Amino acid sequence: MASKLSKNHHQQRSVRGHIHQTGGHAARPAVAYRQRRRQDEFSSNFSAPETWHEPQDRVRTKFIHHAAGEGYVHPVTMDEVRARLAQLPAHLSTGVEVVQFSSMTRKRQLFPLYGMQWGPNVYLYPIEASLTETYLRPPRPEQLIEAQMFGGKWTQDGQEWKLTWTADSIRDFYLNNVLIHEVGHVNDTRNTNTNKREQYANWFATEYGYRASRGRARFGKAK
Repeated sequence: MASKLSKNHHQQRSVRGHIHQTGGHAARPAVAYRQRRRQDEFSSNFSAPETWHEPQDRVRTKFIHHAAGEGYVHPVTMDEVRARLAQLPAHLSTGVEVVQFSSMTRKRQLFPLYGMQWGPNVYLYPIEASLTETYLRPPRPEQLIEAQMFGGKWTQDGQEWKLTWTADSIRDFYLNNVLIHEVGHVNDTRNTNTNKREQYANWFATEYGYRASRGRARFGKAK
């Protein structure tokens, strides 16, 4: 199906930022780190093709897996996401019809995502296989705080800044932040204002992701 990016104002994105080539590798401006933007703020150059799934009134979530792409990895598995959704109150997870693990394409590398919501569906995107993201500007205080919450480490490297994850920390970040944030968007059926939708999804991710996960052993490990 053709991309509907310009046709649906309910789409929400988790954005990592534009790529700039510096010294032979990709660097992103930190100003775009974890921001969500309205579709009308996107250049058409960044409307990477996607497989969109129309609402089907499914009673069970469908999981779709695409290869991450060369140089990228999916930091979580379908079984982990399925189990994490099952830990949510049933009335909050039943509205999620599709969870798709999407590929990193050449066009999407221009404006890479952690995750995205469209209608009742959640899309999760790969991260660099090195688990290190490179930015051109230092992180803002809230970016430092979020990384610290989930175990990401910001460091300066000359003119660039790097955000480095471990396999455990990026897994935690995706399962208890990215995924839950997008599920929050699915559950937000009242707000139409972009800022209000973001406020709700941020609250949802904190309440049902970060705080809930810290009340038990690290997800995936037995108490």
